[in-house]
Amino acid sequence: MENLVNIFVKSIFVDNMIFAYFLGMCSYLAVSKTVKTSTGLGLAVVFVLGITVPINYLIHNYVLKEGALTWISPQYADVDLSFLSFILFIAVIASMVQLVEMVIEKFSPTLYSNLGIFLPLIAVNCSILGGSLFMQERAYNTLAEATVFGLGSGVGWFLAIIGIAAIREKIRYSNVPAPLRGLGITFIITGLMGIAFMGFMGIKL
Repeated sequence: MENLVNIFVKSIFVDNMIFAYFLGMCSYLAVSKTVKTSTGLGLAVVFVLGITVPINYLIHNYVLKEGALTWISPQYADVDLSFLSFILFIAVIASMVQLVEMVIEKFSPTLYSNLGIFLPLIAVNCSILGGSLFMQERAYNTLAEATVFGLGSGVGWFLAIIGIAAIREKIRYSNVPAPLRGLGITFIITGLMGIAFMGFMGIKL
């Protein structure tokens, strides 16, 4: 249990997808103009990461990696399908994003309209694929660890986009120099937030 908590906290603060790896910056910058749309996209990212990482964990461990197919027959012990990782991971991600898109369009047409093209673009959001690839690289031992890592990564991305959206709503009323208005000041704030999150690296987990 303690190990799961450590993975969850670390994936939110220490290995934050935005501030540690700068993954998913395109939608992070484009959608973070208001807290409302940022909340919708952030929750969608949490859901997609929380679902796709454990599914891809099962695919990796029971289909792709060398010897994974021994549950079918011992004669497949030398089969290594890891070269298919990108294709299968992206296929799972695209399927889940399509599901999220249909649900949001059904129950919240306004949010669906506000998110626009960036909702289906979750499928090519590098933070989503990055979650599955980090899971593969770190070789988590159990499905629970992979699931907690996926959820933690999603929550970290959610906190990042909510934080920058709240700041961007406030700085509309600030006297920002003309050359820095818009994306300029947003990049600066993102860099400062990244530096602030580096302080969490001192946490011993």
